Amino acid sequence: MVGSISRRRFIQISGAAAGLALATPAGAADGRSDLATWRGTMLGAVATMKIYHPDRREAERLISLACAEARRLERLFSLYIDDSALVRLNRTGILVNPAPEFVELLSASQRYAELTGGMFDPTVQPLWELYANHFAKSDPDPSGPDQAFVKAALACVGYHRLSVSRDRIVIPKGTAITLNGIAQGYVTDKVVDLLRSRGIAHTLVDMGESRTIGRRPNGEPWEVGIADPELPGRIHAVLPVVDHAVSTSGAYGFRFDPAGRFNHLFDPANGACGHLYRSLTTIADTATTADALSTAFSLMDQTRIHALMSPAGIQRVHLVDAAGNVVDLAA
Repeated sequence: MVGSISRRRFIQISGAAAGLALATPAGAADGRSDLATWRGTMLGAVATMKIYHPDRREAERLISLACAEARRLERLFSLYIDDSALVRLNRTGILVNPAPEFVELLSASQRYAELTGGMFDPTVQPLWELYANHFAKSDPDPSGPDQAFVKAALACVGYHRLSVSRDRIVIPKGTAITLNGIAQGYVTDKVVDLLRSRGIAHTLVDMGESRTIGRRPNGEPWEVGIADPELPGRIHAVLPVVDHAVSTSGAYGFRFDPAGRFNHLFDPANGACGHLYRSLTTIADTATTADALSTAFSLMDQTRIHALMSPAGIQRVHLVDAAGNVVDLAA
């Protein structure tokens, strides 16, 4: 497939304005012996945990527990594990006695869909498959799929087509679910919940989306560096974060074509791809909220974004518009 740039969402975490390398050996960052750092991949994204704990063995045990929990959830939500709950739902159209977390996340997806008037929609997977198959051809039409095929895919899109209850989840034939716009945030929140329950008070967790517990032990905020949408390896801005989550969406995260005309931010109303912003970052109490709304807000004008921030639980939005102007919105 053409045009994968880094990962769908690129956020680099820094412990100071000068930057803190994610690959720092455990305990080396900040010059502290009570910092344990883990880095790997989760749900197709770079994942990181930084845990401050006086007992290194206990910190490493907690990291192992958190990773096991994240992997368990990944086996529910991934589109790329053949026997995941999500893949089975898309293949058969029904899941009987689904895992409680699967019900919880799909129910949350429906709430965000209602809140955003359908701009967040977990049923856009038919559009992804259409564009992916089109641009996987040896000589694809650079203007994208024929509009007749887009219209046919849109006929299968719509969050109202998804039926969720504790005993079963059902979708009609042709409809397919993707949780790529919310699952990383949800997994991040579950890992944070686990660590909080074990008494951790100073932590940064990034399972594709980022959330902090408290401040850094020196009393300073964590600092989250937002990637430059034009040069994703470079930091565009640094945001101080305390007990909040951060998520960034941008068309640069995945492009189907070399020209960048077609990306992963699908408008469920018309099947087009979003180009209003070069990047859009949300700060919220939870990573699930930040993740879902960074996706939905990428398809809305600033007036509508601002009107939805308080009802959605978004404290701040930092965006770079299509012309390169930087805007900060507060709830």
